[in-house]
Amino acid sequence: MARRPLPRILTSGSAQIARSRELARTAADSATDVLHPLITVSRGLRMLAAAARQKWAGTPKDRRGPALFLVAACVLVVALIPYGPLLGLIALMGVAGWKGRDTTPVPTGPDDTEIKRLQSLYEALVPYFAVPEDPNPLYSHGGVWGTAFDDHAFDTGGRLTRLQLRYPPYFPDSDPDVRARIEQLFQAKCGRGREYLFAWEEEANELTVTVLPALSTAIAAQRFISAPGETVLGFTDDCVVRRTVPVVVNGESRDEPPVLWRTGPRSTEPHLLVMGPPGSGATSLLRSLALQAAQHGEVLIVEGGGTGEFGCLAGRTGVLAVECGLAGALAGLEWAASETERRLIAANRAGQSGHPAPEDTKRPLWILLDRPSVFGHLAAAEGRPDPRELLQVPLRHGRSAHVTVVVADQLDALDTLGEAVLTHTRARVILGAATPAQIEAVLGAPPRTTPPAEIPPGRGYARLGTGPVLRLQVPATPDPYDDGTSEAHRRAVLGLLPERPPADAAPVEDRTVDTGSGGDRTAEDKSVGERRATRSVPDQEREPGHGRAGVPAPGPVGAAVPAEG
Repeated sequence: MARRPLPRILTSGSAQIARSRELARTAADSATDVLHPLITVSRGLRMLAAAARQKWAGTPKDRRGPALFLVAACVLVVALIPYGPLLGLIALMGVAGWKGRDTTPVPTGPDDTEIKRLQSLYEALVPYFAVPEDPNPLYSHGGVWGTAFDDHAFDTGGRLTRLQLRYPPYFPDSDPDVRARIEQLFQAKCGRGREYLFAWEEEANELTVTVLPALSTAIAAQRFISAPGETVLGFTDDCVVRRTVPVVVNGESRDEPPVLWRTGPRSTEPHLLVMGPPGSGATSLLRSLALQAAQHGEVLIVEGGGTGEFGCLAGRTGVLAVECGLAGALAGLEWAASETERRLIAANRAGQSGHPAPEDTKRPLWILLDRPSVFGHLAAAEGRPDPRELLQVPLRHGRSAHVTVVVADQLDALDTLGEAVLTHTRARVILGAATPAQIEAVLGAPPRTTPPAEIPPGRGYARLGTGPVLRLQVPATPDPYDDGTSEAHRRAVLGLLPERPPADAAPVEDRTVDTGSGGDRTAEDKSVGERRATRSVPDQEREPGHGRAGVPAPGPVGAAVPAEG
């Protein structure tokens, strides 16, 4: 099915230049098709002229005179007979067209090396696809590969890139272990270090093996064009999604297939779980989501790593707080639970009275937690409640209250996340190096592709609900205050950061929360303005030699301390 590109507004001249180049290339191809007969005749005339010169050069000098006299006599005869010049010109053009035709042989089948590869693969499949009781086996020792292989393709290096084969109906293709053995065999015989896509057609007893190209890692953080309620998690293969979004890569605009995650009341996967080992790019994905969410909503960030990875977002418009301590995380998540209840109560009251829901209940609220398992250990040591227990209300009722929860943690903490997190996070992402068993444990289904030989940061798999498992490459969104960040990525992230609110901004009125017992109670924080207040540390207060934002001290919600670089 054809992909439908999203409409876009050309904001730079690079897109216009690319379009002009495409139009010029199309015009050149059309002109080549129209002028193809003239080009063929011209090539034939050049070849005839070259042959005549070569023949003249090889003629001995004592024979050149009679030969020249014979040619002149033929030309004179042709000129004197009726319609002679016209017939002679037509004959010359015909000979030139025949001589100038393209005589490049078209390959009609595999060469000797490719035939040896196909025969070797066929022989390797015989023990798996043949049984002694079969009277007419499709696979047999000494058989011909053409009886089982329907289609194949090779690259310029002679390695197999696509193969379609048939297997016997009695082969147990529904057994995952049996499938895994066949897939391992293909990796060994067709070349390791590449990603293979295995498409099993159980009804037709067909298997299609395709070598996938590596996903591009050159896409950096930028403003992605998407509909309201859609968030770009990353990019995948163009054959598995129906839409594309325009992106700028190295100064050039092109369309890329995204993995779009839909949130809000109409979403079936309102919350997200991200898992991966250290250095896999999970924090970079959360930073990308925060930059996209801050455009149209409010963001509360809880960082358990304590490394200041989100310091660039603190104090920005739309960012309520960046909490790095246990006390701040508990206070922030308590407020998030109360805010979820307040939104539900306000929307319910408005619906009972026949009025639309208040606008403050429709503004998206994002709760991003990076490595909350660290807070779980600290809370257990100090005898305080686990912050992950406070996520039950936002996870259970966040869909109706426009509250989205994103949890990112390491693979070894999957069993400690809690029942609420594992139950309500139906959108899953796993990044970095992981075994097929770990991928299936996180996503609920095994991947259809083999893992790549080299896994860059942000590379992994995504699954939205019960959909297929997709390859994923997260756009590069590093910490702009990190010394190891390149200048191009630093400028890209800094250009996406929201502006800081003015210092003389008026505080927001207090909000009240109904306890459900007939009365109202004031929220723990005195005002939303206090909850959203943040303060920044100037560059002079940073410790020397540190390029990353310092970690704020624990405090109430909204007391996160960023550092502006």
